[in-house]
Amino acid sequence: MPESRPFVSLATDFGAAYTGICAGVVYSIVPAATVLVLSDEITPYAVAEGAMLLRQALPYLPVGVHVGIVDPGVGTRRLPVAIETGRGDVLVGPDNGLLIPAAETLGGVVRAHVLENQAYRLPGGVSASFHGRDIFSPAAAHIAAGVGVAEFGAPAEPLPLDVPAPVVAAGELSAPILYTDRFGSLILNAGPDDLRAAFGPLDHGTPLELACPDGAERVTFEETFGGVAPGEPLVWVDSSGLLGLAVNQGSAADRFGLGEPGAVTLRLAD
Repeated sequence: MPESRPFVSLATDFGAAYTGICAGVVYSIVPAATVLVLSDEITPYAVAEGAMLLRQALPYLPVGVHVGIVDPGVGTRRLPVAIETGRGDVLVGPDNGLLIPAAETLGGVVRAHVLENQAYRLPGGVSASFHGRDIFSPAAAHIAAGVGVAEFGAPAEPLPLDVPAPVVAAGELSAPILYTDRFGSLILNAGPDDLRAAFGPLDHGTPLELACPDGAERVTFEETFGGVAPGEPLVWVDSSGLLGLAVNQGSAADRFGLGEPGAVTLRLAD
């Protein structure tokens, strides 16, 4: 960790109040820390959405301790872990794949350890449903204060994020939906290379056919939302480098009746 003021970020699906409690725990242990609530608005239980947020955001944050909590398995046998990355950050959260895409963008996993040392948990025991308060936030604070990840427990092999891969064929791309953003755009587990592998080089404005539950609709591959008129659909590359399906000034999820878990299938238009 940097020798200057330690930096801790929090990204959760808790909402403001519970996330504020987690921030308070960090401050109570390491009052000198800078604590940033990156988001408390991840869709509840949406592990892939949280993973993509961390992947996209953490490279732009200072080196520090980053807590990610989207934890449908809280209280079960899933492990709490701390992951040290090549850039020097430590990611803290549940071992359900949430932290791995971000770790890969931060230089890869250097080592990971289970958060099992009772000395670095809140006193008074651990609740069955609020590990963010009782395990993850105290661990993050102690790491920010200089405790090494190996002091927390046994080495771990973190689980990967469990999302299907895109399916590429000549003239067709089927891409799993990772999450729906707040505008109703569908962010896909596929990138420009997958689009190119399916269709070859595509110019902006190229029409594609989108397979829908009620038939097929035409969309175009565009650089910007403004490449189509308001209310019209498009496929574009989002700011994290992933493909997305959007409607200019509208909701693709509502228009096409698609969402996660699900997939978007694109073909070349006739």
